[in-house]
Amino acid sequence: MAISSSTLGNEALTPVAPDQRAFGWRDHASLWFSLGVGLLVMQVGAYLVPALGTREALLAIVCGSVIGAGLLAWVAKLGCDSGLASAGLMHAVYGSSFARLPILLNILQLVGWGTFEIVVMRDATVAIAGQASGGGWWPVAATLLWGGLLALLVSGSMVKLVRRLISRVALPLVVLSLLWLSWQFLLLAQGQGGAALWNRQGTGGMSGLSALDLVIAMPVSWLPLVADYARHGSSGRAALRGTWLGYALANSWCYALGVLVALTLPSKDLVTALLLAQGGLLALTLILVDEADNAYGDAYSGAVSAHSILPRWSIRRWGLVMVALCTAFALLLPIHSLEPFLLLLSSVFVPLFGVILGRLAFGTDAVALLAGTRRAHAVPIAIWFTGLATYHACRAWAPDFGAALPALALSFALAWATRPRAARQEP
Repeated sequence: MAISSSTLGNEALTPVAPDQRAFGWRDHASLWFSLGVGLLVMQVGAYLVPALGTREALLAIVCGSVIGAGLLAWVAKLGCDSGLASAGLMHAVYGSSFARLPILLNILQLVGWGTFEIVVMRDATVAIAGQASGGGWWPVAATLLWGGLLALLVSGSMVKLVRRLISRVALPLVVLSLLWLSWQFLLLAQGQGGAALWNRQGTGGMSGLSALDLVIAMPVSWLPLVADYARHGSSGRAALRGTWLGYALANSWCYALGVLVALTLPSKDLVTALLLAQGGLLALTLILVDEADNAYGDAYSGAVSAHSILPRWSIRRWGLVMVALCTAFALLLPIHSLEPFLLLLSSVFVPLFGVILGRLAFGTDAVALLAGTRRAHAVPIAIWFTGLATYHACRAWAPDFGAALPALALSFALAWATRPRAARQEP
């Protein structure tokens, strides 16, 4: 399918050529397992208790991880089949002019989350260094250190980074770290009465559906990014399998480890609790190094989105701009107080991608839609706003039933039912 002249020179809106697609299913699985591991994920897992009982929390973790990672994998397949970045999928569904709005919102949230990741890494670095030295200059130095490392990473090739550094080096180390920490906290739980902890009942304050919503939130937060990587895959089915397996396993593991830490060593500071485990210093250090790929993912995808709007600057240059912004904000802003705003901003992408899935799933040619797209497509836009209103209505008036799944399901159903006639005839 021919690409319109307006997309020439724009890498985000041009499909990746077949001979440049290097990712197999193991690369997808390695990348998304690595991106699914994080201190923030463990911290959110700790929020599930004591409100929920142990078995209820683990059930929500497994179900939420399978559902959320499945949605992520579905978008990965769309990105791989079309060869388009997330910005290209937005252009195809919402129109060439209107798509700039969600793309700009995505850039804004990625700057925010990239800043948040640097702050998380900085605080963990300060905690680790505090055990050894306690120097007061560490916060600024650690921020600049992680910012410099991210700048170095975005200056290189994303494909080589995934295939050489993440798959071969970072992934084995982080798996060993998770195994060690899991073993240590399981021993601690056994010493405190494993049967009692397993049968522990919740204190209330959170329903099972609310917990499911909280678990799904992590994989859903990656929906605006996944196609930026999956488009480099050689097979849509491999992208789906690898992304689903890798992220579901990592998300389940980290959420469950957060629950285990909260049950055995209750603490307001997860990093402190991890450091108290035998060998926790080394394990936490390795997880902290792996955390850098989360910040890299934010910076790289933000660069792809920015390039889709202003293609005169390369993705690499935009990546350096993203890193500079995140590092500066980490030094200047009280980012922890901005977390509710970032979560609110992330909510717009649940119905946004519900519409994209409803319009592009089951064989619809995204590249063909992109080539013939108008400035704005009224029906998908209206459905997105309807889904967004549903999300916040559920949060306000029916919090026990969750918000992400109702908004996503409604957006998908409406988008699927209102597909253009030509799309309905696709196999």
